[in-house]
Amino acid sequence: MESYEKLRMIIKNLFPLLFIWLLCGCAASNKHYKPDKKFSRQELQQDFTLLRNILEQKHPSLYWYTPKDSMNFYFDSLYHNIPDSMTELQFGWKILAPLTQKIHCGHTTFGMSKNWSKFIRNKTIPSFPLFLKVWGDTMVVTANLNRKDSLIKPGALITSINGVRNHELIQQMFQYLPGDGYADNVNYIRLSGNFPYFHRNILGVYKYYQVGYIDSTGSENNIILPMWMPVKDTAKKKKIEPEERISRRELKKEQRESFRSMIIDSSINTAIITLNTFNNGGGRHLRNFIKKSFKKIRQLQINNLILDLRINGGGEINMSSLLTKYIRSNPFKMTDSAFTVSKSLSPYTKYIKQGWLSNVGLFFFTKKKSDNNYHFGFYERKLYKPKNKNHFDGKVYVLINGPTFSASTLFCNLVKGQENVKLVGEDAGGGWYGNNGIMIPDIVLPITKLRVRLPIFRIVQYNHVIKDGRGVPPDIYIPPIAEAVKQGLDRKMLIVKEMIKENNQSGFIH
Repeated sequence: MESYEKLRMIIKNLFPLLFIWLLCGCAASNKHYKPDKKFSRQELQQDFTLLRNILEQKHPSLYWYTPKDSMNFYFDSLYHNIPDSMTELQFGWKILAPLTQKIHCGHTTFGMSKNWSKFIRNKTIPSFPLFLKVWGDTMVVTANLNRKDSLIKPGALITSINGVRNHELIQQMFQYLPGDGYADNVNYIRLSGNFPYFHRNILGVYKYYQVGYIDSTGSENNIILPMWMPVKDTAKKKKIEPEERISRRELKKEQRESFRSMIIDSSINTAIITLNTFNNGGGRHLRNFIKKSFKKIRQLQINNLILDLRINGGGEINMSSLLTKYIRSNPFKMTDSAFTVSKSLSPYTKYIKQGWLSNVGLFFFTKKKSDNNYHFGFYERKLYKPKNKNHFDGKVYVLINGPTFSASTLFCNLVKGQENVKLVGEDAGGGWYGNNGIMIPDIVLPITKLRVRLPIFRIVQYNHVIKDGRGVPPDIYIPPIAEAVKQGLDRKMLIVKEMIKENNQSGFIH
């Protein structure tokens, strides 16, 4: 214990504002914005009180998973925990992040101000040196920013950081990350995407980190890692020759393929469609892509379809319903209910980005019912029919995991259980019972300019299951494994392709 306490003293040099201090030298280019500006307690409490009033009066599901008395406790305790002064970054991560997490709504999230986003763009910040793939209680190194640390390589199993064991550390960080209900799988993916970013903002920056790991003999060991410090690149940027420049057409093609793509694997008579969004504009004419894809699948007589929705965070419900028409065999509705608690955002319209436009939509598209809520009747009444032309009746494998969210969760709910469809992977991050959305403007707090997303409608899934806070579960569960992470393999895709091969060889589709 004595040696451990000495070790703690070595790594106790916490620098919570170090990276802001290091970046302040760059702030001179922006004469009006100072990232290290301190807001008084009174100013912060004013912003907090305004946010509380808006959430209490306009959020459709504030008490869906957290009872009112508990939510009041969190509001009150966080309000009183605001210190004498805080920076924008501190207020966001220490006060707003834990507040929005308690709502258990994946669409109610906080964001930094626009000025901060502009300021931080293209800047590197001191942080914890390891990128980690995180699931369950497991942490596997995917990259080491301090390349000289030869003992900690990609594939290494991490067991603790600064004396905090994996399970406790992950659960501690989850208290600052939003999600639908208790569907935490999306937060495993968030941590896996940029562990240094979340560790820095939630736990601060340390000069040294004590890291527990499994060594080559299979035994647990400890190592002291220095924080990663960005090195300024003094080399001149290489001048891009004209022939190296990407044409506008090629650039647009790359952008389209980053949103959606289809490839045909003729060796297993399979089409692989990747949809990373249901936003028709963002996906650059997604409607046409979906139509043309299923037409081509019919023309080529493809029998198997792999539909990859693993990073599809949602988008337009109309695009989700269009895809469903090509897969689902029976008529369906998108929701059992879709309602908001107020006909207008007034008296807070001026604090909500394009609040006036939201008010116009609420006025024309909602109607008050006997439950005193304002219902979006179109989505509650509209009965969609499956496509006759180019409808796909072969075997469908839908790849899902944590980032499968919102409108993509609506799709998963509607095709789950159909005989020729299997959901494969891990639990979706979007709630199986329902979620909040349709219209999601930003609340812009007037003093700090921090933003909080405000979903206006509560959506309950068509033929919904019980409300247990779970995301849509897969029919075939394929979790990550350390060896696949180490080798950089897409294990889920490989397993599905192998299943299709076996089915093709046996001539049997189950």
